[in-house]
Amino acid sequence: MTVAEAALSAVHPSTPILDLDRLLRPRSIAIVGAQPEPTSIGGGVLGNLEAFHYAGEIHLVSRSRDEIRGRPCVKSIAELPRDIDVAVLIVPQAAILDSVRACVERGIGAVVVFASGFAEAGDEGRQQQDELAELCRDSGIALLGPNCMGYTNYPDGIPLTFEPVDVRPLAAAGKRVAVVAQSGATAANIRFAMHARGIDVSYVIATGNEATLGAEHFIDVLIHDPQNAAIGCYVEQIRNPGLFLDAARRARAKGIPIVLLHPGSSARGRAAAQSHTGALAGDHAVMETILRNEAIALVETTDELFDVLAILSRFPTPVPGKAGVVTNSGAIRGLCFDFCERIGLDLATLSPEIEAEMQALVPPYVHVDNPFDIGTVGFANPAIYGTSVAVLLKQADIGMALLSYAGGSPKMQIAKSDAIIPVYAAATKPVILNIVGDDYPLDEKFMADVRASGIPFFRSPERALRAMAAISAYADALAATGEPKPLLSVEAIVPGSGVIPEYAGKRVLADLGIAVPRGEMARSVEDAVGAAARIGYPVVIKAQAAALAHKSDVGGVIINIADEKALRSAWDRLHAGVSAAKPGLALDGVLIEEMAQPGLEMVVGARRDPQWGPVVLVGLGGVWIEAIRDARLLPAATTRERVIAELGKLKAASLLGPFRGQPARDVGAIADVVVKLGQLMLSDPSISEVDINPLMVGAEGAVALDALFVKD
Repeated sequence: MTVAEAALSAVHPSTPILDLDRLLRPRSIAIVGAQPEPTSIGGGVLGNLEAFHYAGEIHLVSRSRDEIRGRPCVKSIAELPRDIDVAVLIVPQAAILDSVRACVERGIGAVVVFASGFAEAGDEGRQQQDELAELCRDSGIALLGPNCMGYTNYPDGIPLTFEPVDVRPLAAAGKRVAVVAQSGATAANIRFAMHARGIDVSYVIATGNEATLGAEHFIDVLIHDPQNAAIGCYVEQIRNPGLFLDAARRARAKGIPIVLLHPGSSARGRAAAQSHTGALAGDHAVMETILRNEAIALVETTDELFDVLAILSRFPTPVPGKAGVVTNSGAIRGLCFDFCERIGLDLATLSPEIEAEMQALVPPYVHVDNPFDIGTVGFANPAIYGTSVAVLLKQADIGMALLSYAGGSPKMQIAKSDAIIPVYAAATKPVILNIVGDDYPLDEKFMADVRASGIPFFRSPERALRAMAAISAYADALAATGEPKPLLSVEAIVPGSGVIPEYAGKRVLADLGIAVPRGEMARSVEDAVGAAARIGYPVVIKAQAAALAHKSDVGGVIINIADEKALRSAWDRLHAGVSAAKPGLALDGVLIEEMAQPGLEMVVGARRDPQWGPVVLVGLGGVWIEAIRDARLLPAATTRERVIAELGKLKAASLLGPFRGQPARDVGAIADVVVKLGQLMLSDPSISEVDINPLMVGAEGAVALDALFVKD
């Protein structure tokens, strides 16, 4: 069994063992639908193989030709030799199924299908794709596609794609980037971006519709190559989340970061993904939460994908820390303050020791700070561009450094690169170089030296800083994967199924140790009067039934009832309102509760995504949750410290501190509720949704004023 086989079978034992080596490292290839014209698809595949001097056997199938470029052709797949490793099918969509059946008969191990018109085209195409997938699975054929652009294996010189691919010898040693993308054009663009930066690419795999093999399968194979320093990935749907997460964890254990661009955060983005590759997009926010928790480096744009991938290929295990910046421009210094705050990149405050070292590098009149503006000092002393960065990197809480400056004359450009490149070469933290000026041409020797050194190089400080923000988030997530996970200590049981009425949900919260108002159920007005006397006025009354998930909308909640007379009147109004809105609805009863003390309304919730599992949510509650959607998502297995940190990232975080005469809120109490709810979700897989809204938070403690549970 090959490494690829072992990897696939270990993580997905229900899948027949597929020899992905036969697909990715074939010793024999058949081109079905071969053509002589270089601009044709068949001619493009053959031309690429010949340009790379592919050493294996090439077999051509053509109905109309006896030979192409001096190579003999056969008329059908049935005439091919047995046990060819991979067949590239360049035939119409309607002929794909019959062609694959013929491949099965000849013992062919893998097929690459370029043809479109399958799941991305609608229901009929999806049914045909499902039939194709079933045929390949049952026959043990590794299928790449359909609707794909194939792949290029640079180490072995195998370009099974129709797009023109340049022959690029790989360095004898050194780190490489591997690329996996559902979009063929995006896969090519990542390759272009890496090559433009002088970074070797090992594999470029365009997976298309992923009828059987998805990005997760190929990632799990690519991490076994020790030369791969990072994997760039573009997906529109992760079809097997469990397998993807398993592969990602193994990649992390090997120190290989995965940089992922996944569109679909908007409704129209999800629709575009579906029409493009037939993806049935899940909940994007949940996916992001789970992947960040597993230290996947998520990016939002193609620029960030290129930039973060380039940096992580050189510094694959960044440590948590803030940013340090050296510049020779006061304008850049000022812009850094604003821009870093906007994108959430923390700038380090220099320690007294580092500040003193920096001050020793410049005249007394130069102000030392971070960003550090050296002004005109570099004209007389170009070495300061390197020495200042080296000093910054000595500070423990600085995780990366940016050198951003105007280029100057060719002689000065080279002097600056001569100063910074040795510092970069010795650095264990990311060092990034930026020369402003957009496309203004730079000295050829300078550019050759920069490219040969491998230092991440940018022409825009904002683009560099955005990449650094993503690197910082990745470093934090990577460090957090080593933190201890909370132990399950939940004994609460959620009764019943479907929507669980509030009164039953609050019993569950109380069993979890979450505070709820004192209350009693009443089935008559006399019961209500007695309960209110025991609880003490003022009270709240709430209609209770599984069918009343939103009681306020039907007049099922009346607050601030001051005495018995008001309670009797409120009782009648409540029942009249519910009867009018929900004729014939039988209530379980009415919940009589004490009026809560004023506080800040928060929401704490949880949901179980069918693909990704449970997550918890915390944010501004009451009506504000729908109005401004200020909330943070976390994995269910979260910690108190992490919840508190996420609360600080809310838009309304200032409301949690002292605000307009109000005391600071008990953020620890909020965090305790979130952690307990996450533990409940992990312990009971039948719970699909929980909503505590509002959670009333005071200076001390938090009380759940409402609770909605939904069970499968």
